[in-house]
Amino acid sequence: MAAVTRLQKHLPRIALMLGNFVTGVSILTPAGMLPVLAEGLNVSIRDAGLLVTFGALVLCIGSPLLAWLTTRVDRRVLLVGTLGVLVIGQAASAFATSYAAVLAIRLAMLAVAAIYTPQAASTAAMIVPEKERAGTIAFVFLGWSLAVAGGLPLVSFIAAHLGWRAVFGVAAAIALIPCALLAVTLPRGLRGAPLSLKSFAVIARHRRIMTLLLITALHTSGQFTVFIYLAPLLQSLSGTSLESIGILFAIYGVAGFTGNVIATRVVGSLGTWATSGIFLVSTFIGLTLWALGAGWMPAIVASMLAWGLGFAATNSMQQARLVQAAPDLSSATVGLNTSLLYVGQAIGSAVGGVLFSLGALHAIGYVGTAFVAAAIVVWLSTREQSPARSAS
Repeated sequence: MAAVTRLQKHLPRIALMLGNFVTGVSILTPAGMLPVLAEGLNVSIRDAGLLVTFGALVLCIGSPLLAWLTTRVDRRVLLVGTLGVLVIGQAASAFATSYAAVLAIRLAMLAVAAIYTPQAASTAAMIVPEKERAGTIAFVFLGWSLAVAGGLPLVSFIAAHLGWRAVFGVAAAIALIPCALLAVTLPRGLRGAPLSLKSFAVIARHRRIMTLLLITALHTSGQFTVFIYLAPLLQSLSGTSLESIGILFAIYGVAGFTGNVIATRVVGSLGTWATSGIFLVSTFIGLTLWALGAGWMPAIVASMLAWGLGFAATNSMQQARLVQAAPDLSSATVGLNTSLLYVGQAIGSAVGGVLFSLGALHAIGYVGTAFVAAAIVVWLSTREQSPARSAS
């Protein structure tokens, strides 16, 4: 009986986490099959990469806007509806007949997907005691780690053997699972604190929040300068097969999952400032290894491990720090943080795309490393702004 009670307690968190998994897969799908998608749609690698860049632009605008517009909407209705749109969008993409059609469907789908991650984080904060919020938010964000650890390798495998249409079809089917789980397990009547346009004016004057958002933008820009073009870079620099690329995505994702689990274990004793710094540095080490050893497989594997360890844990700690900084504004700040994740995706993928089209393949790693180095410098400046160690 006790085991059943514990399961009932944790099922809403698990459902929220799995929703992040399918959201992450939906957003990152093109990155896992960029060469296959480019060939299938008869476009260049850079044009295929623009599916991520343009999608990220829609996401970064939609995330804070929809956080404001949907504050009073029941969270169960909102999150289940969002995942339902992802099911329809992925299924429609499987039947698209041109690049323009895939792009149009993707932009429409992601305009709604912008709701999920920030609202899942704020919903998680509503269903647990205050002392459990940081760990719960980190757990919910594990879905993104799983999207890379399991989702992208699966995308690469299916694309290599069955083609890009099958990838979208399988993604649609998987998205049905958390959609149903949330409908059954999430409590009714969860609504965020009302937000007005004045809330965003308050945020804009809040130095700590704005500094944290800058860290998110820089950190994500650095990663996505390399990440979106990882598959074609590996093929060009080291002749890596699609199957091996899938394995490297898995190494990266498993490391990310591990990093997030570690973060949830140590954040209570170290505080979010120190915990986020550890994983920021891990990301920096990973990208540095990539820049220095691109094309040499041992360096690439080491890069995937260190970089993967840092990427999701840093983002989880950013979410937790924002909730702690201003709990009453968490729907807006977490939405803005997610928006800045997408801004970083757009900036990074655009910069990476330009460098790739110019043939400056080795420069991509160094540019990515420079972005993350800047994020670390900004992070160092936030220590004096942190409250007591237990809630830093």
